[in-house]
Amino acid sequence: MLATQSIPRPRSSPVTFEEGIPRRWFADLAVPSHIVNGVNLLFPAGERFFVRSVRHYLDQIEDPLLREQVKGFFGQEGRHAQAHERFFEVMEAQGYTIAEFLATYERITYGIIEPKVSPELRLAVTVALEHYTAILAENVFREGLLDLAHPTMRGLLLWHAAEEIEHRAVAFDVLQAVAPSYRLRMAGLAMATVALGGFWIAATVMLLQQDRKRGERGGFRAFRKVDDRRGAIVQRVFLRGIREYIRRDFHPSQNDVDGLAEGYLKSMGIV
Repeated sequence: MLATQSIPRPRSSPVTFEEGIPRRWFADLAVPSHIVNGVNLLFPAGERFFVRSVRHYLDQIEDPLLREQVKGFFGQEGRHAQAHERFFEVMEAQGYTIAEFLATYERITYGIIEPKVSPELRLAVTVALEHYTAILAENVFREGLLDLAHPTMRGLLLWHAAEEIEHRAVAFDVLQAVAPSYRLRMAGLAMATVALGGFWIAATVMLLQQDRKRGERGGFRAFRKVDDRRGAIVQRVFLRGIREYIRRDFHPSQNDVDGLAEGYLKSMGIV
């Protein structure tokens, strides 16, 4: 089942990072800035893993439309990885030390775990992570979560979110075509949830600790001024994502969010 007849179109990032970005770029608060910075550190290597996992099955995809959608997916994910890596340079210029964390994250996840996991499970993990990122993207648009962000970061993340919505079903459709096992899909969900949650928390804590060493403050009480709904990420992303994904008849197209991406892209003139 294909969620859409359209083919994802890779677009260049709309931002250049030429404008100075403050360390606390989200509402002048450390915690929300680092929650997003933390997941940003996971994106580039993660998106290249997605591409590798899907590319492994490219020769087995018989549907010509799905093959073209996969190629569009590759292009979009590749550009996302490049754009977020450019933000690494911004973070380092801001004084953050991230190379050690990145090396550890990539060694454990892609150097040790990935080679030991079957291609089918790697694809299932990719599908689950794509579901989580699509929910994140939906929340960004529906809840205006980036309204208080620095304009450059808002532009980067909205562009990324729109394209995640566009290709949200591609990896899922590949899995359904080559290995349509519910048990496999659940195994991928379990591994994806542990990996994403664990490394996201680790990255966020690492950045906050660096702030504390510099004598900077901006704790969780301040964050509640922006969003007092504690556990929002857990509830809106992880718990919702699991609740939807465990349905045997789940498909990403069941979430009617295409208009969110289309509306943003048209407003920016980058359709």
